[in-house]
Parts: sequence; structure tokens; C-alpha cells
Amino acid sequence: MNASFGDQLAWLDRHINLEAIERGVAGRAAEPTLERIRALCQVMGDPQETYRAIHVTGTNGKGSTTRIATALLLARGLSTGTIMSPHLERLNERITRDLVPIDDEELLEILVALETLEEFVLASGRLNLAPTWFELVTAAAFRYFADSAVDAAVVEVGLGGRYDATNVIDAEVAAITNVALDHVEILGPTRSHIAREKAGIIKAGATVVVGERDPAIVEIFAEEARNVGAQLLLRRGVDFACTKNVVAVGGRLLTIQTPGKSYEDLFLPLHGAHQGDNASVALCAVEAFFGAPLHEDVVIEAFAKSTVPGRLEVVSHRPLVILDGAHNPAGAAVLGESMREDFAGIEKVVVVMGCLRGRDPRELLGAIGMERIVEVICCQPASPRAQTAEALIASLEGMVPSVRGTTEVAEALAIAIDHVGESDAVLVTGSLYVVGAARAAIRRLTS
Repeated sequence: MNASFGDQLAWLDRHINLEAIERGVAGRAAEPTLERIRALCQVMGDPQETYRAIHVTGTNGKGSTTRIATALLLARGLSTGTIMSPHLERLNERITRDLVPIDDEELLEILVALETLEEFVLASGRLNLAPTWFELVTAAAFRYFADSAVDAAVVEVGLGGRYDATNVIDAEVAAITNVALDHVEILGPTRSHIAREKAGIIKAGATVVVGERDPAIVEIFAEEARNVGAQLLLRRGVDFACTKNVVAVGGRLLTIQTPGKSYEDLFLPLHGAHQGDNASVALCAVEAFFGAPLHEDVVIEAFAKSTVPGRLEVVSHRPLVILDGAHNPAGAAVLGESMREDFAGIEKVVVVMGCLRGRDPRELLGAIGMERIVEVICCQPASPRAQTAEALIASLEGMVPSVRGTTEVAEALAIAIDHVGESDAVLVTGSLYVVGAARAAIRRLTS
């Protein structure tokens, strides 16, 4: 094989990505369509049709729900492929088998094959426009799962649902966590617009699990389910619920009621009451996948092994460093609630914050809650869409006692760590780009 892994990643990065679409420079590639991903999958023999699947969408919580659902399938004995996005540190994180990221050699082989297939579909006239970055990564995941002969796949939507590249999969379970305002320039200006986009993952004969509580939004999913001929729609608070959700040492203690069973006093080693909601969607979806309740030992094992990097993730205890990629007001509000409940003993919080353009740092910080924040260290995410540290400082001045900044995430983290005591905490937030960089930096600082 002549191409190196770095060369092939460079080839991939030359394709249109979300940053280009959101900047308005993607041209026709920004038009909603599944044509390109369908063409790629067809020339590969439609690998996404070789395994059963659960499809997960939602504004917040879909990554956690995807990982918990995967853990449940694994504990039940199924080899499972998982698509997750975005990645925190390496592209490989997006494509896992049994939650182990694809290795460089396997990913290189698939990307080289995709480059050849791309040339073929363009030269043959099947496509007039090259696939996007995300479409190629999604096709790579589908191919890898087929080559690995997985029993099942849990597929997290990248953006929206109806025209997301993952939506070529015919999943028998569609799970929707919730609907909030995010990516409004692409998905639409209201929650109703966004819900209709997310409802597009519902397929004929599928079971639909809806975690959203707003009856008007739930009805949008119910209408889509009726229109496409879905088999069953399960609603939070009606068909399933998290009936007990309390703080425990290192996580939450949950009781979850599903259509098939009441699962009592389950320990989930994740922080935040919202993870109980995510776990209930995941458990209900997996129960629907099997068409029967799960043995309690399976659920206990799966929950105990569940991890969600970058979401209220504690990466250091001395000092306490918490990472959370909240980047919209709804996510920031949940973060704030979780900090108050799960980390009630903290006296002061120093925040390391970086944001992409289009995000209001004052709105995010206000949603988190100002009562314990004594300082914000602003930094610049490694993204073409990043706001500068200077812009964040200008926005936040006067909102907190101290605001300062630096370009590098690692330097901002080091400054924050130097300014906290034993009863304090560092919170890294505002963007998953910042969280990913902080995860790498904390390993260096604490090694």
C-alpha cells in the first residue's frame, strides 16, 4: 500500500466539511441530499444492509445514549459497530467495533478504497459532485462494520436526521433524545423545524423511542411515524420513564421503567441527572431491538461499564478537573444543574472556555450559572470557526470577577489548575474542540 495514513487523512480533509457548510462556502455540497452517500454505498454493495441497527438522533444526549445502547448490546453478547461524532482527539474514535476505535491500518485501507470508488462514481457519471467529508467517513464506517461481520450497529446522527449521511441505514429502532435550538442556520429556525428534520430517521416498520417531553414536538414524531408506517411509538412518561434518579458516589442511582420491565437501583457511573434520561432512552431502544426485556444482570453490567468521554467527565481529582462539551444554551443549562447537584461540595470554579463562531459565551456562561465561578480563562479552539480568545474576553468582561485569555487550550488549562485550591474545580467547556485538546493536555500535565 503506497499511501500513508497521514496522506489519506489529508485527502479526506480536502473534501467539503461542516465548517465549510456553516460558513456558506460549500456551494452545491450544502444542498440537502442523500444522493452521494447512496451512490457510495451502492458501489460498495450496500454494506449498511448487512446488520441490524439502532439509529439515534437528538439535540443533546445522543452521544451518551449511543454509547449506553452499545454497552447494552455488548453485554447481551452482540458484536457491535458504533458510529459517533464528533471525535475529541482522533478521527478513529468515530468508528468503533465493540467500542474499540478502528486502528490506523484498517482505516487507511478503507479510505484508499473509497478514494478509488470516488473516482469511479464521478468518472462514470453516477455523481456530478464529490462526496463530503462526513459522507466518506460514514461510508467507511458502514464498510468496516460489514467487513468485521458485526451483529448490530448503533448509529449516531451527525446533524439533523432526514438528510444526514447516516440515514441510508434502515434501522429497526429510531431513538430521539430531545429537541432544542442548535444549528438553526441548517436545520431551521424553530424547534418544530428541527424536530421535522430529526423525524426523518423514522422508517417503515420501525419502533420509535421518543425522549422529548414537549407534547407538540412529540406529535411531530408521531405524525412522521404514522406517515411512514412505523410499527410502534414509545413516549417518555407514558411508555417508559426514569422513576428514580439520585446522586451516588461516582455517578447516579437509577430505576428505569420500560414497556417490558422495571429495572431497579441501577448504578450508572456518569454525572448529571440528564444521564438518567439518556439511559432510559437507550434501555428502551435496546429492549425494543430485542423485542423483550433484558436480564437485569445484563443491564447492571452494561451500565457499570458505560463511559462518555467529554461529557461531565472527571479527568483529574487533584485538582478536580471536569470536561463538558456543552456548546448550546440547553446543554449549558444541563451542565449547570449537574454541577450544582453532583458537585455540590465545590467552593469555587475556574472555567476554561473556548467557543466557535455563532455561540454566545455570555449566554452559555449564564446558563451554567454564575454562583461559584470566580474566573474564566478564555482560549481559542483549533477550528476555522473558532472565536478568538480576545473576542471571548471582550464578551465576558464584567460578567465574572476575573477574565483572562490565551490562544492555546493547554496553556489555559495550566493557568486554571494553578488557580484552584483543594475544594475548588476547573471546568473546561464551550466546545468539544476545547474538550478534546484539554483531554490530551491533562495527560501531559498529570503524567
